[in-house]
Amino acid sequence: MWLKLAHGSGAAAFGIKNGGFDYFLLLFYGTVIGLEPGLVGLAILIALVVDAISDPLVGYWSDNFRSRWGRRHPFMYAAALPVALSYFLLWNPPDWGQTGLFVYLTVLAVLIRTFITFYETPSSALIPELTTDYADRTSLQAYRLLFGWSAGTGMSVVMFGVLLTGPLGMRDPDAYATYGIIASVLIFATIMMSALGTHSRIPYLHQPVGTGERYSVGRIFREMLQTLSEKSFIALFLATMLFAIASGLSAALAFLMLNYFWGFSEYQIFIWTCSVFISALLGFVLAPWATRRLGKKRATILLGVLAFTIQPMPVLLRLAGLMPENGDPLLFPLVLGVNVIDLALIIAVQVVSFSMIADLVESNELRTGRRSEGVYYAAVTFTRKTTQGLGVLAAGLILSFVNFPEGAQPGSVAADTLWNLGALYAPAILAVYLAALLCIARYRIDRNAHEENLRRLAQTRKGAAS
Repeated sequence: MWLKLAHGSGAAAFGIKNGGFDYFLLLFYGTVIGLEPGLVGLAILIALVVDAISDPLVGYWSDNFRSRWGRRHPFMYAAALPVALSYFLLWNPPDWGQTGLFVYLTVLAVLIRTFITFYETPSSALIPELTTDYADRTSLQAYRLLFGWSAGTGMSVVMFGVLLTGPLGMRDPDAYATYGIIASVLIFATIMMSALGTHSRIPYLHQPVGTGERYSVGRIFREMLQTLSEKSFIALFLATMLFAIASGLSAALAFLMLNYFWGFSEYQIFIWTCSVFISALLGFVLAPWATRRLGKKRATILLGVLAFTIQPMPVLLRLAGLMPENGDPLLFPLVLGVNVIDLALIIAVQVVSFSMIADLVESNELRTGRRSEGVYYAAVTFTRKTTQGLGVLAAGLILSFVNFPEGAQPGSVAADTLWNLGALYAPAILAVYLAALLCIARYRIDRNAHEENLRRLAQTRKGAAS
């Protein structure tokens, strides 16, 4: 239990960073500081391009790193202070002009995303090493997502419920500076807690296998390509990409749907945000149970079908005239209850599908002779970070198609516009999630295949030792 808590707690750092970038960065720099929103977007785009290069390289470096502290922990310890300091500086910018602020934001966005990769990728890559048990890997992953979701949501609750409640509201620069201090301290503390909490496992972790071949750019990219060509990984990679697109679409339209489509108040939206804690806890319990009962692929598909059937149902029922009208006291608890259950199922799907990455490691080791946990987790993490933006793009296209008015007040948007918004939103979500589940169906490693891979590896290692 302590090991799972220690390992999982580190995901809070990634959750806090993601929450800040997703919900507050554009608001802070574009509205409070006064940097042109286009320049904010360009800074994030540059950071994503650097991510495309650094993520897989950090994963490969970690897979092949040799030290008395093993392959993973040197990176984890090294990342703690730089990422915390960079995150603090992000929310305390100097009083510079447009060009200076753009450079400042770009440099810090690149540094934060790079430093968090130095922690998140090696830390995630520990999962296949901490246990070879098929179901226990799902349990480890469940702790990571529980801490990640809870930390990201917790900071949002602190911002909306405490820091941004002053006279200036969301335009209060001191609130963001205070947020930067709290978030940075938590990022440093959780990374160190996770690294120290798993430090005792270092003697039992794998060491890279030397081949005698000198490292070169050609060798690095050849080995990464060989690792990522695993058919089951490609299926999982595409599914993760589609899940991220659907998540980005849903997140981009979430507050708009709550404000305009359902007409909820600010207090109701705050309660909605707090309800994520319940969903995270339910998903945390559900994912390991479903893995033990159904196996990972069947659990992902079944939970996914349930989640992606439930999610658009309130919208479809509203379009059919079968939901209470806006302002009806039954509407908010009804929609909230559906969302709590749906989000719990989605979190459970994330837990199980991410734990499927761990089972690729032994299959790849039999195929290539190398353990490439870092490369696998880096590739999937990068996909989640980048393709979520495609969901935001899709959301923008939907809003343009329905001619959604800019700056409109809740209650002032035409009924036909809202109907068209719902009529496009629900099918779009269903289509993307269906495509993701079809990709998951191509994944080939079940419990029996995993145990066979472990048996074959044990024989191989025994033969090599003798």
